[in-house]
Amino acid sequence: MIDDDIILKAENISKQYRLGLVGTGTLGHDLNRFWHKVRGKEDPYLKIGAVNDRSATASSDYVWALRDINFEVKRGEILGIIGKNGAGKSTLLKILSRVTSPTTGSIKTRGRIASLLEVGTGMHPELTGRENIFLNGAILGMTKSEIASKIDEIVEFSGCQMYIDTPVKRYSSGMRVRLGFAVAAFLEPDILVVDEVLAVGDAEFQKKAIGKMQDISSSGGRTVLFVSHNMTSIRQLCTKAILLKNGSVSFEGKTEKAVNLYMADNKKEKTKGIKSDIINSLKFFKDNVESDTFYIGDDINVEVDFHDFKLNIDLNYCFLAFSDSNERRVLSVGTHQDGSFNKLIEPNSTLKSTILNVNIKQGDYDVLLAVGTKTPRQNFEIIEFAGKLTILNNDYFKTGEDLLHGQGDVILKSSWS
Repeated sequence: MIDDDIILKAENISKQYRLGLVGTGTLGHDLNRFWHKVRGKEDPYLKIGAVNDRSATASSDYVWALRDINFEVKRGEILGIIGKNGAGKSTLLKILSRVTSPTTGSIKTRGRIASLLEVGTGMHPELTGRENIFLNGAILGMTKSEIASKIDEIVEFSGCQMYIDTPVKRYSSGMRVRLGFAVAAFLEPDILVVDEVLAVGDAEFQKKAIGKMQDISSSGGRTVLFVSHNMTSIRQLCTKAILLKNGSVSFEGKTEKAVNLYMADNKKEKTKGIKSDIINSLKFFKDNVESDTFYIGDDINVEVDFHDFKLNIDLNYCFLAFSDSNERRVLSVGTHQDGSFNKLIEPNSTLKSTILNVNIKQGDYDVLLAVGTKTPRQNFEIIEFAGKLTILNNDYFKTGEDLLHGQGDVILKSSWS
């Protein structure tokens, strides 16, 4: 049992995956694993020593996404979960939401859990928005009358009034996120779990969502678990935080200290450059000359060089993301956006791309680089700080005007009459 004040307790949570395979890889292995589990014995295929470190290629077919996670959350707390990509944040939330089971350890909770983990999570695409609200409420154990009493608030908050009786498959990603969050927040779960998915919404909705989570905690006495790369949101919202690093808890405590440790670790990472057995280098070119400085509106030519790697999976996906000095992602491009790209990434090869008309405001940008598989979408290697770019203003509007503070991140020309 857990104390009355504790609403969630994670004890010795670990999660192991086998790379490139579903389950344990064979029906015999899966049956053997199940037989050990029903007898209360440890998984016979656990490997010792494999770690969740994305900076190096795995030396085993097995990898620990999480190792020995222990923490408690009290009723009414807002817990921030932070860490770089691949640290295990999303895996932990999936375990806490009971989407997947831990390999070892246990989760103890009190009350109902509502989760918003990915765009469209919990939404049936063929059902209308209204029907999905009732479906999610039923899953949470609510009666039809209880759901009906909340539906007007949910629809108004989501801003989907005009489309609430339209099948969800017709919704944009932003609409699905808004409706999904409204459903999760207004159906009064005891624990609300929110992943980075809110980044899909616009700034106004993100502000509303943060305000709603604060209200849930302060006036409703309910608990929120929140994952984000936006440290401003983490500072503003969370009463405490845990920092994950390579699948383990590096720090648990005050939010400000957790954020400071995260930022300090990021600064160290920025000086390392690319250290990978797969990716050799990331280079940017302007007019066939390598450069890290461009002007607003320039085309940026990109080259990704690969080592003579040996993998048991086929790489066919590459992704770049630009983040500003506040670690807000402002731009992303990838092979999945090019319908004509259908080749494999070969060892000792070079992948080239041209990013057209980079119309983002002047400043310094950190560049994330990831490679993996397109279907299913899985990043095999993520390099948080693969490069750095500087964007300068060259009087893009030809008027002497610049984008002022608070006017956004994207530069667009317009005509008026």
